[in-house]
Amino acid sequence: MSFSYYGPLCTEVYNATKPIGHSLGGDIDFYRDILMNCKGRILEAMSGSGRMLIPLLEAGLKVDGLDYSTDMLNSCLALCTERGLPKPELFAADLETLDLPYRYEAIIIPGGSLLLIQDRQASVKALRNLYHHLEPGGRLVLDLFLPDVTNTTPHYSGTSTVQLQNGDTITMESKDIELNMLQQYKVSLIRYEKWRQGTLIATELQQLALRWYGVEEFRMILELIGFSDISVYADFDPHRTPSRSDQKYVFEATRKA
Repeated sequence: MSFSYYGPLCTEVYNATKPIGHSLGGDIDFYRDILMNCKGRILEAMSGSGRMLIPLLEAGLKVDGLDYSTDMLNSCLALCTERGLPKPELFAADLETLDLPYRYEAIIIPGGSLLLIQDRQASVKALRNLYHHLEPGGRLVLDLFLPDVTNTTPHYSGTSTVQLQNGDTITMESKDIELNMLQQYKVSLIRYEKWRQGTLIATELQQLALRWYGVEEFRMILELIGFSDISVYADFDPHRTPSRSDQKYVFEATRKA
């Protein structure tokens, strides 16, 4: 899959900057509330290290996790253990070839994570596979956003620093290596360096892709896959119609019974 992979240093930075329970515009409360009436299994696709999944588990929901990054999944397991939670079912899998042993009452993709799949056909195939992993009448709920493509940086710039709890420091520099307005994606290269007491101890490069979709374009994709009862709203408010490019767009869609 043409996918933005999260390695060990990426995972450490993610956990430091987006820890368990860190809400992105109210998304954790939204997903928890919308799922509370579920009696069956729930799948969080692209679940990462548990920012969303662990609060849902703590709310008493039966949630499985799925991610392409084993580093993220291992971190999620460790964080569950730290919090005294039972070990959840976590799957290291590619959404393009997804074949899990369960069918789900609901599948969620929070945080705009679907945008991390660079290739459009790969995204469509992933959505089709998720459709087939829903029970008849099951729901897909996800949120998307439009990335800011007005400021592209072709050279490494804007070093940022994350201080870890053990005293280590991770620095990050990024540059844009591709911007395709016609095909609606951008690709950045991020360089991570991990320092301990002034000594460089690890480095990592991440190619981060973001593919964006128009609201009506994405609605049509869901319809072509077979989803019905599609609703779209802004900023996790079912009563708010999308009206600005800086909003988050929530899609709810149902697999036909």
